[in-house]
Amino acid sequence: MPEGSWINETLLKLVNIVVYFGFLGSNIYTIAAPHDIYYSGKETYITPAPWAFLIWYVIHPLSVAAVSHSSDRTLIHLLLLGTIVYQFTTAGKRVIIDGISWRFALLGLLNSIYVHLWASHHYIVAFIFALFVSSTVTHIYYVVKKYHVPSNMGDEIFVHLPFSLWHGWTTVLVILTAFEAFGVNAIIEPAGVWTKVFVFLALFFLEGTAAAYAFTSIEGDLPASIAIMWSLFAIFAEQQESFVHWASLVFAILSAFCVVKGIWGMYRRFTRGVVLLEDEERGPLLGGR
Repeated sequence: MPEGSWINETLLKLVNIVVYFGFLGSNIYTIAAPHDIYYSGKETYITPAPWAFLIWYVIHPLSVAAVSHSSDRTLIHLLLLGTIVYQFTTAGKRVIIDGISWRFALLGLLNSIYVHLWASHHYIVAFIFALFVSSTVTHIYYVVKKYHVPSNMGDEIFVHLPFSLWHGWTTVLVILTAFEAFGVNAIIEPAGVWTKVFVFLALFFLEGTAAAYAFTSIEGDLPASIAIMWSLFAIFAEQQESFVHWASLVFAILSAFCVVKGIWGMYRRFTRGVVLLEDEERGPLLGGR
């Protein structure tokens, strides 16, 4: 390996580590501050129950140790810790360093800025950065899904799973932040006709996105569908306005069918003997074409 290439790879790995812990610090900031954003933020007619943010905490296990009452919010962070370790393996280097490259660091930086803006209730600017985050994670999602078919369980768990969850969850965050930036305050204003129309369209969009994930392949993208289904049920649990309450339940149930479809697809995939092969096992048994 050329010396310059080795230096670049080492630098990128170190940057990914720094960005990971910076990303973790941003989320600890939001929950360790005197005002817990998940309870004191702007209440809109699409705000989910606080437990919806559990998704963050499958994507930073260290958040649980740092802030004990936040144990319901660390999913994406936990998986990304595995991603940081996995980049030091041969298979992980191929996907994370050679494939995703500097996009992970960019995503972590943008997400940290978004979290700080959201925590400080600068919702319009936060919405702009939510779009940047969505664009970046979508690019990573495209690269991972199109060019890096999982070749082992490490690829599945530490690359495809966290970025599928992150992509689905970011879609939800864009919608939530849009309503915080431009919607009415549900505590002081009743839901008018236009508010209900936009809420309905937002719920329809989220369920449609879950369906799109479910039908991308035989097994679909189960983690992303679950992220959206989880959020829709959280909106149903939180919202007391009759129209929003029952509309969110209907769309949550529809998205649950998408999740079931994904589970069934995965079952069919594995029961038919579809296995993950290392790259060298994908080559032809005989020479020629």
